[in-house]
Amino acid sequence: MAPEGFFWRAAGSLSVQDKRGTQRTIKRMKRAAAKHLIERYYHQLTEGCGNEACTNEACGSSPGFQRMDNNAAAIKALELYKNNAKLCDPHPSKKGASSAFPENSAKGAHNFSACSNGKMNHKDLQPSREDFRDLNYLTEEKVYEILSLCSETEDYSPLIRVIGRVFSSAESLVQSFRKAKQHTKEELKSLQAKDEDKDEDEKETASGSSTAMEVEPEASASSGDGSSHGENNVQKLGPVEVSVDIEAVRRVYDRLLSNEKIEAAFLNALVYLSPNVECDLTYHNVYAADSNYLNVFIIVMENSNLHSPEYLEIALPQFCKAMSKLPLPALAKLARLWSQYGADQIRRLVETFQQLITYTVISNEFSSENLVNEDDGVVAATKCLKIVYYANVLGGDLDMDHNEEDDDEPIPESSELTLQELLGEERRNKKGPRVDPLETELGIRASDCRKPLIPFEEFINEPLNEVLEMDKDYTFFKVETESKFSFMTCPFILNAVTKNLGLYYDNRIRMYSERRITALYSLVQGQQLNPYLRLKVRRDHIIDDALVRLEMIAMENPADLKKQLYVEFEGEQGVDEGGVSKEFFQLVVEEIFNPDIGMFTYDESTKLFWFNPSSFENEGQFTLIGIVLGLAIYNNCILDVHFPMVIYRKLMGKKGTFRDLTDSHPVLYQSLKDLLEYEGNVEEDMMITFQISQTDLFGNPLMYDLKEGGDKIPVTNENRKDFVALYAEYMLNKSVEKQFKAFRRGFHMVTNESPLKYLFRPEEIELLICGSRNLDFLALEESTEYDGGYNKDSRIIKDFWETVHSFEQEQKRLFLQFTTGTDRAPVGGLGKLKMIIAKNGPDSDRLPTSHTCFNVLLLPEYSTKEKLKERLLKAITYAKGFGML
Repeated sequence: MAPEGFFWRAAGSLSVQDKRGTQRTIKRMKRAAAKHLIERYYHQLTEGCGNEACTNEACGSSPGFQRMDNNAAAIKALELYKNNAKLCDPHPSKKGASSAFPENSAKGAHNFSACSNGKMNHKDLQPSREDFRDLNYLTEEKVYEILSLCSETEDYSPLIRVIGRVFSSAESLVQSFRKAKQHTKEELKSLQAKDEDKDEDEKETASGSSTAMEVEPEASASSGDGSSHGENNVQKLGPVEVSVDIEAVRRVYDRLLSNEKIEAAFLNALVYLSPNVECDLTYHNVYAADSNYLNVFIIVMENSNLHSPEYLEIALPQFCKAMSKLPLPALAKLARLWSQYGADQIRRLVETFQQLITYTVISNEFSSENLVNEDDGVVAATKCLKIVYYANVLGGDLDMDHNEEDDDEPIPESSELTLQELLGEERRNKKGPRVDPLETELGIRASDCRKPLIPFEEFINEPLNEVLEMDKDYTFFKVETESKFSFMTCPFILNAVTKNLGLYYDNRIRMYSERRITALYSLVQGQQLNPYLRLKVRRDHIIDDALVRLEMIAMENPADLKKQLYVEFEGEQGVDEGGVSKEFFQLVVEEIFNPDIGMFTYDESTKLFWFNPSSFENEGQFTLIGIVLGLAIYNNCILDVHFPMVIYRKLMGKKGTFRDLTDSHPVLYQSLKDLLEYEGNVEEDMMITFQISQTDLFGNPLMYDLKEGGDKIPVTNENRKDFVALYAEYMLNKSVEKQFKAFRRGFHMVTNESPLKYLFRPEEIELLICGSRNLDFLALEESTEYDGGYNKDSRIIKDFWETVHSFEQEQKRLFLQFTTGTDRAPVGGLGKLKMIIAKNGPDSDRLPTSHTCFNVLLLPEYSTKEKLKERLLKAITYAKGFGML
């Protein structure tokens, strides 16, 4: 058995030695797969496929087939495998039952193994003492009984045959390992005591209680090693009732999987089972007829060896395809059930599907001609991983109650017709933002989860991200056809860099669409052609000029906000190819967040800003700030914004709660936490009421009642939780309600049609807006390209990087600002920044210059390292404004 582990994580960046090891692993997998194919040929020769009209000459069911003994069949199976001969699928009339794993199949497999080793034992040809031919389903007790008999004779063939027969038949698995609906002795005693002590009315109540008591053991049996979060969520969402005894299944697997021969029976059975289950779900709608059909998937997924190499070639891909055919209610039920399992079991399920995805990706050569989107195994495994993802959310720490209310007024529609409306078509995006159907069925959102059972990062598959053609994937995402799968519909498997690329395509296409609409208007109505969102601003009056212009656009035609931004500084010659916009955003942010303006308060201890509840600015000003933030995302610009995480959670529709005070108001959080943990008499010792005090801009106290008549309601040990919740509600929501609603409204004016909320979690939104604070200049050096005669071995280039690496952190930020227009790293780090260093003539006294639009540094070939450092420091220290060279 190959060692277990997070194989998919490391595969993204393998060394040569690691790749050789991986290749050896793949070879072992292929050998295992070849063995299983040969065994299938063997079963086909000895027992046939079950189709009496089969035309395959190498099948035992073919009318003209000449019977052969087991030895001859084993030799013939090898020949068929070498010739890649036709392999029959099991016939529907006999699917999953005796045709797949007849009584002598396990024995035959043993004979094949012996024959291939050149040895035969007469004992192998003797029939077993007990065949258990009439056994069509299994229980834990029956498995142990058969195992005991086999241990006595040291012949496990009877057990192997039974496992083969039952685990290759959906009908048999559905009936296997059922729960016994019986009361425990304690329950019976309790019920008996109640019957003796209660009158007739109370007996009816006791009867109702006994019914409930029958359900609770079933729910607990299915919950496995559930966590406290899972138990709390069961109370919120209701227990999941299934008829299979999951704990019994786990115990059986633990006993049997240590035996290699028995494990092979599970593997072979799964190969036969999966196509039939897929057929049942696709054509016969079996789940609607019997919801217990889900037991098949519950039982099979408890096999802890599913992610081992032997399963990855054939068995697991086929089973994933079958699972992906489950109807939506079944997927939701499976997610709810798995959510009760706990972190260890969720991680095992994640490993299973991730191993399959990674194995398939690294053993194939995917490209723009051979898309990973078209690989059925990878697609099916990703769909199955989605079930585990939502189970991870459901089983985590959920906050489903604190949701922001929608805006009272809808975002104004453009007065102009869109291109689709001009052509007589209705806009696709009027149906609202995309929502995952499984999310709707479960009644939860990923943003409802405060802390999942396992980190969301474990669902990201780096090798998949590396081979994904994002332009094609985005096309499939927008077209929404069943024939083409998009991994953007499963954003949990994508890293922030890949999702950001998808968002970039979406934004650019919207910009081009608005440009085409503008061109059409200029032709049809004779309007002036204005394909860009043009802002002409004075550097000394940047807030007045920008906000007034944006306010006019927001009122007259909000659709113009979705045009490509083009900024021009009055009196400067710079052409905006991206760099001018970067500086515009930086200057606007510096002005807006200036504490002297009073729109935001600044916390020196956390270095974070918060809305000023006493601000004199009107709501329109906060709306415009939201527009600026949205425009930065829309135009792929990074902002130097310092908000606590609760702001991004609120933008995603979640209200702030007590735990959000940890980073927004840490001193207050600690005080309230001490209040909750205080062991003395709160009322007598602290003497506080439900009235709190705040200060305005001028330091004057403002009193606020958390409850009506709050100044007369003391905080006690009994009501202190209520006090803390109301205090946090006031600080994070009510006190800044007007300011935040206006801010959110402006943000949504730009991003309302974007897949932003669908693709990103709150912490990823922050990364998208602010960039990464981790500056890895070694990664930047590795990714930098050279032009004009320079290369990485040039003397001046070596001097340049030695100089840059010696800079202080603040100097490095200034260098980034000078070269790229921002002092933050993009999503994915500096390694994703494509900087170019080009030669700008021989040695001279000229300063280095840059094209921030294209991240190009123009560097003269200075004669000495000292001169290079002096000229570079002067350039990055006094760099402001744009000019034409």
